[in-house]
Amino acid sequence: MTTATSLKEFWATARASAASGELIKITLSKPRHKALDLPRNRYGRLVEIKNNTQLQITHRYDDREEVKNHLVGQGISLLESALGEDYGNADLFTTTQQLSLSLSRKGNARFQRRTLNPRAGALKIKKPVLDHNREKHRDIPADRPYLQALGITNAHGQVLREGKRKFKQINKFVEIIDALLKEHPLTNGARIVDMGSGSGYLTFALYDHLVNTRALDVSVTGVELRPKLVEKCRDIANRNNFQRLHFVEGYIDDYNPDRIDMLIALHACDTATDDALHKGLLADAEIMVVAPCCQKQVRRDMEVPAGLKPMLDHGILLERQAAMLTDSMRALLLEAEGYKTKLFEFIPLEHTAKNVMITAVKAKKRPKALEEFRALRKQFGVKKHYFRKLIKGSKKAVNGE
Repeated sequence: MTTATSLKEFWATARASAASGELIKITLSKPRHKALDLPRNRYGRLVEIKNNTQLQITHRYDDREEVKNHLVGQGISLLESALGEDYGNADLFTTTQQLSLSLSRKGNARFQRRTLNPRAGALKIKKPVLDHNREKHRDIPADRPYLQALGITNAHGQVLREGKRKFKQINKFVEIIDALLKEHPLTNGARIVDMGSGSGYLTFALYDHLVNTRALDVSVTGVELRPKLVEKCRDIANRNNFQRLHFVEGYIDDYNPDRIDMLIALHACDTATDDALHKGLLADAEIMVVAPCCQKQVRRDMEVPAGLKPMLDHGILLERQAAMLTDSMRALLLEAEGYKTKLFEFIPLEHTAKNVMITAVKAKKRPKALEEFRALRKQFGVKKHYFRKLIKGSKKAVNGE
């Protein structure tokens, strides 16, 4: 088969499969020159946009991706003109066959066609999904009844406009917990405590995922100060037959269970985060997960180092510095007490400004962490850190001081 015939057959098949809706993807690869603006490959697929089928071409660079939508015929023509000029290889995938075309520098073509036999079973490919915004996999599906009771979805299991932020947050939260449990599994019968559970949407999602989806033998307790929220959450738990999910009324520092295997405290205000972490330490919790907010204690106590005054003279930057300092010192204290910590973005800033999460799992003590804590405290003139005060107080109590 000549080069011209190979090219003609390849692109004729591409156009025919696109017209019949059987086109899975077209890819161009093996760049022929090092132009600064040349993607390393191009990937085209059919999408449905405003009831019109288009060819969406993704331009994949080393550091980014750019997506452009074209009329189907126009998009295929653009890819066709780039083959041989910018790229040496083209691959076409349809529901019934796979075609590969490779052009040498001298213009010679190597053409291959592989027909997928439906009778072979596994090789048959379904027609592509043309949804421009494909439905993402969610650990917590939107059809869960408790989500409607919490005001996140409607009666048809559709996420409400005002519930989108929370829906994304609970799925991200469950994803984080899953990763922690893979790294550090809990024993059967583990007890999970959510300090400051609020309206309970994260607490319900966590219980549902761990007990109903993962089939883990755990119980979950939400601790909340506001009686109306506690009663509401109890009612929702009963209606959903969540037998090992409980809600109790009270302050974090007044709640003293006999066992905590995983401690959670999301958006506990100011030093309430420290109270929750201290409860976890006293209970020798295997895992702790906190997302602090309203960081005021260190901010009131800290002194700005002379060299940083030109930067921290701006109020918003000073607030952020105080928050970073507070959480850094918390992490160091946890490491000194025998935990491995991570600090990362929980939810992007457009969803909430309270977006830093600290995770801690049992590990070996790191004595140097206490030295680093003291160095930070000295550098910023922090006379006291509430979490450190709690730790020292409990150790004095144990030693009878």
